[in-house]
Amino acid sequence: MIENIKKLGFNTDHYYIKRGYVVDKIQFENRTFYAKFEKIDEPINDTLLKQHLKKESTVALSLLDKNGRTTLLLIEYKGDEATKFYYTAKQLFGSIGIKDYEAYEGKSDRHIQIYIKTESLSLEDASKKLQEISDLLCIKLPSDWRTLPNKNLPEQYNIATLPYKKY
Repeated sequence: MIENIKKLGFNTDHYYIKRGYVVDKIQFENRTFYAKFEKIDEPINDTLLKQHLKKESTVALSLLDKNGRTTLLLIEYKGDEATKFYYTAKQLFGSIGIKDYEAYEGKSDRHIQIYIKTESLSLEDASKKLQEISDLLCIKLPSDWRTLPNKNLPEQYNIATLPYKKY
């Protein structure tokens, strides 16, 4: 299982685990964020992945490496029309030349995570690329998604909960 996670492009030398309480209060660009994911400075392991897949815990990994760069862009949809969103995104990707992506189901069937593999990008460039994609999706769909990584969020918020199964 760890190999599948690494294939996607996640940084696996540390992970985040969701707690039922606020773990950290983060000041970032004149805003306050209350993090419920605790950073664990250990490599992720198969036992933890199995607990996540059984929904006994919620595990997330960073989209950024230690240099603040990424090779993975995420569009995370949470809405009532998951199938429509997926097929619209798939059609858009084809028209703008995005070929290397994978879609996964999140915690429910209304939750889709689309991971786009890319060359190494800075946080700024990744945010720009995702904004362009998001703007194109807005033409066809109501905006029920978020994109990560995002330069307007602190590092601890540029994480993605692990997917559950292929869409």
